Amino acid sequence: MALLEVQNLCVSFDTADGAVSALNGVSFSLDAGETVAIVGESGSGKSQTAFAIMGLLARNGRASGEVRFDGTSLLGLSDAALNTVRANQIAMIFQDPMTSLNPYMRVSDQMAEVLQLHKGMSRRAARAECIRMLDAVRIPDAKNRITMFPHEFSGGMRQRVMIAMALLCQPRLLIADEPTTALDVTVQAQIMDLLSDIRRDFGTALILITHDLGIVAGACARTLVMYGGQIMESGPTGALFDAPSHPYTAGLLDAVPRLDRDDDALRSIAGEPPDMLRLPRGCPFSPRCALARDICADQRPALDPFDTARHRACHAPREEVS
Repeated sequence: MALLEVQNLCVSFDTADGAVSALNGVSFSLDAGETVAIVGESGSGKSQTAFAIMGLLARNGRASGEVRFDGTSLLGLSDAALNTVRANQIAMIFQDPMTSLNPYMRVSDQMAEVLQLHKGMSRRAARAECIRMLDAVRIPDAKNRITMFPHEFSGGMRQRVMIAMALLCQPRLLIADEPTTALDVTVQAQIMDLLSDIRRDFGTALILITHDLGIVAGACARTLVMYGGQIMESGPTGALFDAPSHPYTAGLLDAVPRLDRDDDALRSIAGEPPDMLRLPRGCPFSPRCALARDICADQRPALDPFDTARHRACHAPREEVS
């Protein structure tokens, strides 16, 4: 049985202009210890997928479908029961560590609070465990730096603190939402190496949410490509990168700067992301797709399997996708 099973997950938000459909029938699974990347442009539904799994949607948000973690349905849990799962089974690293950490509290107090609340540890035992975890995420002189405030850490070190906090209760699933945003390339590589080591050392399953395809290839075994609140393509990362089967995936990969190209132009996907208030009736990517045909505007393609462990939602023949 899969560790995490998501079936037909839909999320909408009530706004003054109407209902915004953020997710529209998202389905995927994750095995224990597996690494999966969710990629796509901003607004494609990546973060809302994570928030729905965690039960952290905004007050005007509604989720339907099925989310099962180790056989337990999460969408129907009470707040108290969901808090227990979030504390001991699933943890999340948020995009901006500066806004996720309380600037008025020392790091020691913020970290120890997690263990005192969820594990019932004494303050002294919690502090010792926090220092051990800061050492595990390679923060130098953790014993002394744990008493510092967040603003006394660099951006990369704050992200390491957030990772350490997420690991305190030794979760079985770690969701990392844009963990390298606003970090320079060197620090990005360090954070990704750290996440890889954590998965190996702790046996933690990982969902990596990002719009940066450059960090996915060496980090995740499988990749889901999202657009317009739907999964456009999924499969083993190497196969997906070598031979994309969806025009949107091909466009994303083509937009990544490459040293082996002779031209200096930066490539992009023509058009704009869809208005989530007024999604097209058919494929959400059809207005921007060079391979679109009449059926694409009228009929939403199903996420159908092909080859080994690969799926695509597209009406165009695979051989037409370059």
